[in-house]
Amino acid sequence: MTAFKKTNTQLFTKPRALSTEDNDYWNQFGVPALLKEFGAIDYVDFSPLEPHPFAVTCSVRVQLYNPITRSVVKNLNKFKETAYGGSFRSDGLLLVAGGEEGVLRLFDVSSKALMRVFKGHTAPTHRAFFTSDKTHLVSFSDDKTVSTWDIPCETRLNTFTGHTDYIRAGAVSSVSPSVILSGSYDGTVRMYDYRTKDDAIFTANHGAPVESLLFLPSGGIFLSAGGNEVRVWDAFAGGRLLSKMCHHHKTVTSLCLASNGTRILSGSLDRHVKVYNVSTYQPVHTFDYPNSILSVGISPNDETLVVGMVDGLISVRRRGTEVAVSEKVTKKKTNYRFAGDNYRLNNHVDVVVPSEKMTEKTHDRYFRTFKYSSALAYGLNSSKVKPPVTVSIFQELIRRKGFHQAIAGSDSATINRFIKFVWKHLGDYRFTRTLIDVTNIFLDVYDDDIGSFDENNKKHIEELRRRVKKETEFTYKLATLQGSLHMLLSAASIRNHLAQQNTAVATSSLEPTQAALETIVFNVT
Repeated sequence: MTAFKKTNTQLFTKPRALSTEDNDYWNQFGVPALLKEFGAIDYVDFSPLEPHPFAVTCSVRVQLYNPITRSVVKNLNKFKETAYGGSFRSDGLLLVAGGEEGVLRLFDVSSKALMRVFKGHTAPTHRAFFTSDKTHLVSFSDDKTVSTWDIPCETRLNTFTGHTDYIRAGAVSSVSPSVILSGSYDGTVRMYDYRTKDDAIFTANHGAPVESLLFLPSGGIFLSAGGNEVRVWDAFAGGRLLSKMCHHHKTVTSLCLASNGTRILSGSLDRHVKVYNVSTYQPVHTFDYPNSILSVGISPNDETLVVGMVDGLISVRRRGTEVAVSEKVTKKKTNYRFAGDNYRLNNHVDVVVPSEKMTEKTHDRYFRTFKYSSALAYGLNSSKVKPPVTVSIFQELIRRKGFHQAIAGSDSATINRFIKFVWKHLGDYRFTRTLIDVTNIFLDVYDDDIGSFDENNKKHIEELRRRVKKETEFTYKLATLQGSLHMLLSAASIRNHLAQQNTAVATSSLEPTQAALETIVFNVT
């Protein structure tokens, strides 16, 4: 007997992105491991020492994680209120963090001992960094000041007061330890040199509250993140704007360098981390995350990528650590066929013919039993069935000449879902032709009964009428635009043809006759 033929479901797949070296490189990061903390993840920073543990600042503590085991190895909890911006020194031996109290705390990473407490700010201090000479600290506070501190003497050296709003971003040059950048919610970036007592060297206007700053390895170019933009500035030219990177659609909250300074990573509230090429400032890869991103960090060898989110989730990805899952080898039972009591087939290999287990779709089962109304109701269940499958069910019902029967035997809820499905997907060019056919059948069946529909169905029918009118007007506009384009292309073609004819006549005779001109005009027309 002929086997039942399954419904031909058309799948409309999205075109795959072109494979590039950057995509291949960043796709080597495995499936992220999610860790949960209490409160938003304020800052992530990696230690320069192997195996590059990372510090996560969250709530009233700074925790150090092992990137391989993803477990907490140290817990720095000498904070009375919320901690902010825990960052390592360039040798990985010390860690500094600000806090809601406005003081800076300096920790010995190996012993977890609190070594220094720097007091002087009168408002929360969200960022603090070591200078490249390892003997000074720079802090950025909500009291609108930037301060430099001497670590051995535990004293404040300088205070800069140029900003007019909270200072939530800062950076220290790796080339010159005295050069400081500060970014404020007043929308400006200011550069200071703490060897001088003067005001800022220059001020750059970012145009939005500045959330993060980053120096490139050369020290002459820096980046500022705020709003949905990342801007590139030339420090040697007095803060001249070089480029803008506007590839996020929500606030950019974090910046960091990767691949030995050749790639830039930016995290945003739009739940994306984008990777940029430093030479072109163009995105080369994108990571997606389940929630808004507050902080991004990557290890010096690009082995571990850590992202902190607003809901306390920490995403940890390791590059090249995916373990291939071996297929389970199932031992099949061997069946032996006997002929008599004492006879058994020996020295023969049993030939096992594999029988593929046929899985039947729900709508195919309805079609096999000619339950057309049930197949239609199943196809309109949007929680289980995708639109291409629903349209395929419509096509199969039309082919079987059963759509009339199916829609006539449907209940009010199914009719409601059908009308809603049609006006929702009518503008999709993949489904338009089929949806027009089934809508005509529906109107033929219920032409005299539409007035007796409930209010919800009447509302959806009115919406369908409005959508059809809108699509008709849109199609008319496209046809008008197509006609205009044809006229422009025809005029361009005539001009090219006329130019070619004039060139031919000019080469044949320096003084073209009237007959030749008439011939050109005739050919053009």
